[in-house]
Amino acid sequence: MTTTSAPDELPGTAMTDEEYGNLRASAALWAGTSVLITNVLGKVLIQHVDYRDTCLLPGGAVDKGESPAHAAARELMEELGIVARIDRGLAVDWVSTETVDAPAAMRFPGELLHVFDGGTWDDERIAEIRLPPSEITGIEFVEPARLPDLLSPADARRALSALRARINAAGTVLLENGHPIAPSVLDRLAVLQTARPAYRYPWHQGPAPRELALAQVWAWLFAPDGRVLVLLEPGTGTAFLPGGTPTKQDQGDPVSTLRREANEEAAVQLECPLLLGHVTDPPVRRAYLRYAAALTGAGPAAPDPATGHTYTRILASPEQAAELFDWGPSSAEQLAAVHQARRELGLPRAALQPITELTSVDRH
Repeated sequence: MTTTSAPDELPGTAMTDEEYGNLRASAALWAGTSVLITNVLGKVLIQHVDYRDTCLLPGGAVDKGESPAHAAARELMEELGIVARIDRGLAVDWVSTETVDAPAAMRFPGELLHVFDGGTWDDERIAEIRLPPSEITGIEFVEPARLPDLLSPADARRALSALRARINAAGTVLLENGHPIAPSVLDRLAVLQTARPAYRYPWHQGPAPRELALAQVWAWLFAPDGRVLVLLEPGTGTAFLPGGTPTKQDQGDPVSTLRREANEEAAVQLECPLLLGHVTDPPVRRAYLRYAAALTGAGPAAPDPATGHTYTRILASPEQAAELFDWGPSSAEQLAAVHQARRELGLPRAALQPITELTSVDRH
């Protein structure tokens, strides 16, 4: 079939099928895939390979006539020996020729790289991994903040953008050279590019023993829709729950500490908190209390008197929030306690939805 011009079009735009095909071929891009896989601690699977000095996510080139999703599943089988269903996209990245240090002989034309969600793998699944005799020399699970040190800059940007997209739950994101064209609040603050504070302490229900010094008091503060308040530091994007360190003015009352800190850090008010339990740091004999409460109001965000920082306030499901913390093996136990408290507070389980910034809360 020949493409022809309408009578009112400018002359010279008609093309034969061959001309049109040559035009499209001249604009062709490579197609590639990668797969983002995490373990239960929120660490990302990376591969060490024998053909470059930086690491990679699992994945590779899309073969002629192959769909990107099929290519991703094939690469997992070839590289890790794992059969997996790939049916959820996280990101599509347009990779320009300028961002890839490719030899001229390679004639790199640019690439569309699809990042798929490989899910969270438990120890049993990880034990099934079988590496090929060549190409993949090893794997490891690393903290998200280590990706820029281990991957190329472009690959690290893409991996972190895809990980934030998975947590944010707003669907597949479009990237240009690893940068989202419509950044979420997690992207704007570069969440997870700074190491998550590690509180890998044992979890205990109920009050802390009297012989332990009370180091801090934190709380899961619920909005009416079942989401919880998380604070993000400016500059680093580090996430933390509202709360802080007891002072003399609190007169030994942890609830007073919590109310004061929630107001100073986040300009929020809360109903009577429920004690969930505590974590302990045995070597220094300290305890950290965890509460839950319903938010009753929120004013405009203001600088924290203790730090001078104005924190970004976000609402996320408890599961989304937990992915921003490094609590080690006790994370699942803490989440179970959070949901028990939510039920006691008569609040719904948060629907999976994109993370949003807190504007105001008024339950009265």
